[in-house]
Amino acid sequence: MEKKQLPMFVFLLMLIVTTSFKFLPKEVVRNDFKKIYDKYNVQGSFVIYNKNKDEYTYYNKEQTIRPFTPASTFKICNTLISLNSKVIDDEDVVIKWDGKQRQNPAWNHDTDMRDAFKNSTVWFYQELARRVGEKRMKAYLEKANYGNHDISGGIDAFWLTGGLRITPQQQIDFLRKLQSDKLPFSKSSMDILRDIMIVDNKQEYIIRAKTGSGKQDGVYIGWYVGYVTTKDNIFYFVNCIQTKEKNDNFNNARIEISNIILDEIGAFK
Repeated sequence: MEKKQLPMFVFLLMLIVTTSFKFLPKEVVRNDFKKIYDKYNVQGSFVIYNKNKDEYTYYNKEQTIRPFTPASTFKICNTLISLNSKVIDDEDVVIKWDGKQRQNPAWNHDTDMRDAFKNSTVWFYQELARRVGEKRMKAYLEKANYGNHDISGGIDAFWLTGGLRITPQQQIDFLRKLQSDKLPFSKSSMDILRDIMIVDNKQEYIIRAKTGSGKQDGVYIGWYVGYVTTKDNIFYFVNCIQTKEKNDNFNNARIEISNIILDEIGAFK
């Protein structure tokens, strides 16, 4: 009996589907990370991308596609936009303090971008955003595909109390593009950002990261996003924690949880 051949379009469709699945990143779900979040009395989610393994590790994966206010993690993108649009020449240009006393003593003086990024100086980056302006800011967010591109709520507040939202998964995607020079910004802008993002420089590894803290729908949001480069690998990570009752250890929790998990998966070796 003669065998019937598959129509060519069916064969091609099967080939495309098979090939696509073959090249999808691997995924690992670590529900056991819950005990770490419980220790700090917070909810949250964690996502790691291991470059060499082409593998994502998730805790609370469903939440990694939920949009949150980026708060000060937007300083990563704001740095690139400000440098690329030439509203500031480089990381060493000092902007004069306006004399207003603010909650963080580290903010109450003239400062440059390097220290403003390190100290998360809100007024400095608000001034940069005002210099960029709404039209250019919106265009850059769309071009870079950052979060939902929403700048409602004021040019100097949209990432703090306005409409800008980003998911943990989108944060990872943005960091991966940054490290591989695939963002729509000049290489010099990305080089400066990568330099001022360094929070720990050891012989075995370098951590580049940014914290963020905000409030959304009555819930406190805490971010720690970044990546670890070793001699032969890169681990991208995003930690997003939440609580309705913020305690004194909340800000430390976002970093400490991240370091515990990164150490457990071998990112510091």
